[in-house]
Amino acid sequence: MRVAVVGATGMVGTVMLKVLEERNFPVTELIPVASKKSEGKKLSFKGKEYPCVVLETAVQMKPDVALFSAGGDTSLEWAPKFAEVGTTVVDNSSAWRMDPTKKLVVPEINGNVLTKEDKIIANPNCSTIQLVMALAPLHKKYKMKRLIVSTYQSVSGTGVKAVQQLENETKGIEGEMAYLYPINRNAIPHCDVFQENGYTKEEMKLVKEPKKILGDDSFNVTATAVRIPTAGGHSESVNIEFENDFDVADVRKLLSEMPGVVVQDNLDTNTYPMPAFAHDKDEVFVGRIRRDESQPNTLNMWIVADNLRKGAATNTVQIAEYLVANKILQA
Repeated sequence: MRVAVVGATGMVGTVMLKVLEERNFPVTELIPVASKKSEGKKLSFKGKEYPCVVLETAVQMKPDVALFSAGGDTSLEWAPKFAEVGTTVVDNSSAWRMDPTKKLVVPEINGNVLTKEDKIIANPNCSTIQLVMALAPLHKKYKMKRLIVSTYQSVSGTGVKAVQQLENETKGIEGEMAYLYPINRNAIPHCDVFQENGYTKEEMKLVKEPKKILGDDSFNVTATAVRIPTAGGHSESVNIEFENDFDVADVRKLLSEMPGVVVQDNLDTNTYPMPAFAHDKDEVFVGRIRRDESQPNTLNMWIVADNLRKGAATNTVQIAEYLVANKILQA
């Protein structure tokens, strides 16, 4: 299995390499792909050193699978070139997510939509992944009618420049700014760029992507995405109105039975999900599960996950694992 990691030196790419190693993905040859300035730089994987190559070289090497995390423009230009030589691309950017000809996949929910014909597969937005992991079993039983999502997103979702800005500000050092404003001791209600409708791109991803993943556009979604001064891990306050009534104990049971979801919801011991506890973990953590007493058939819950792991790198690798396990991808 020849595996290319495009954007291997970046924040998500680095975690992808770590996840591939931890999960013992069957890599016989690693092809780390980076920009021209990193060409030749050696990356360590399973005790061996692999030199970074540029995209042109990687395409010529015809990998079996290419895991992309190098931005939308790169994906739009290069994913088709890999696909043309027979490589299966799993793309972590927003480039292909809403393309009607491409699958948007969270393996635990809709991996079964994948076929050998799918040469470019989209990985959802980090905030979307953790959201749908918790929604899927509940929607199946109670049918969602309306969803209100408020996110509390870490600076690592923006990238290394934003992480550096937070570190600089906490130390009182002046440096390059990833945001228009200081992020330390602040909350910025501005994730990605504003659209004509007044929402940001991040908010609109939360509106559109869950419908595609769940294969149902009958429910309504509205979202507010906020950047907060945490180094890693996204949190979400979610209010769900269902068509059918539910039992809170049954909700907890459904969530605890969902693969990849961990319920942390014990008020007696002050147990609830937090980014500090989700760090470096692949699970999605759900807590503060309670009935919304202001209207019928409505639930509140709090969802937390490591945005670089399940929100990006791990889900990408899990898609590749699904392809191998189901003999859709064969070396």
